[in-house]
Amino acid sequence: MTSLLQSAKRIVVKIGSALLVDSNTGAVKARWLATLIDDLEKAKARGADIIVVSSGAIALGRRSLGLPAGKLRLEESQAAAAVGQIALAQSWSEALATRKIVAAQVLVTLADTEERRRHLNARATLSTLLAQGAVPVINENDTVATSEIRYGDNDRLAARVASMMSADCLVLLSDIDGLYTAPPEKPGSTFVPLVKEITAEIEAMAGKTISGLGVGGMITKIEAGKIALSAGCNMVIASGHQDHPVRRIMDGERCTWFVAPLSALQSRKRWIAGTLQPVGCLVVDDGAQSALGRGKSLLPAGVKQVTGNFSRGDTVSVVNLEGQEIARGLVAYDYSDAARIAGLKSADIEKAIGFRGRDEIIHRDDLVMINGER
Repeated sequence: MTSLLQSAKRIVVKIGSALLVDSNTGAVKARWLATLIDDLEKAKARGADIIVVSSGAIALGRRSLGLPAGKLRLEESQAAAAVGQIALAQSWSEALATRKIVAAQVLVTLADTEERRRHLNARATLSTLLAQGAVPVINENDTVATSEIRYGDNDRLAARVASMMSADCLVLLSDIDGLYTAPPEKPGSTFVPLVKEITAEIEAMAGKTISGLGVGGMITKIEAGKIALSAGCNMVIASGHQDHPVRRIMDGERCTWFVAPLSALQSRKRWIAGTLQPVGCLVVDDGAQSALGRGKSLLPAGVKQVTGNFSRGDTVSVVNLEGQEIARGLVAYDYSDAARIAGLKSADIEKAIGFRGRDEIIHRDDLVMINGER
């Protein structure tokens, strides 16, 4: 199973508050963090993209504000997050800088991964950061999220990010080394090293363990597993208490693997092809059809006609000159802008619509061929 992590091209690593923040001092565990950074640097060196989802803002901020131990009211949590997020971002920035890696702070809410346009905007930003070699450090925007819309834990947030970014592997570093058939301290409880499908029986094993500083538990990790596996992303739950936690996973230390039946890209494209109804149509020339058949993105230059009433992120059909649907994908422009740039070279997009949009009208990761997936 360790090969699933070693071969992953895009990895999301989630770190809980209890691992990152010392419960006695209220400070970041700098030495432990340095060993994790060492692991992440090695993964980057072999060509993997790294995205971090880090808890800890509330745990860091509550002590600075003198807030009491125990459960906080929503407004107290938001105030603590506002203070602690500064310290959290600084800790990650300084730790990554020791390895000459640029950190990027990204705060998100539920809507940023659920609403179509904001999902695409967030994904485009993260993709650009990764292309530039930076490591995005993501946290829920607790300062503005409300009890009705907030994720409530970073396990599910990490899974949403992994799905959005077509990650190959999600690593949940926890205060427990994996899934057990019952609470580990209970007589007869046994360790579960591999999960291929999250059944009702697996869900029943989750229990209700809650860590001292975070709000997650095994239940939220199973929910994260559902999200990750449905997106074709493998997931691993492992203990993060020891130094070099990611390296330990690759060295074969005990952990629970959740194995997806499809790759993230295959799963995403199956979703586009099978569950989304097109609301528009792009007619393309023979050159564009040939390029799409070779796995290329659809550029404006190959589009001959645009019909429909769609917004950026909607699903559209790609039709050849004979009227046959050859592909389906998520369009990167609203109808009015798509119509203006149809037939133009990518370099002429800004002049036509007044802003510099994406070079592709449909990116290859958002496009599936109807007769043969690429």
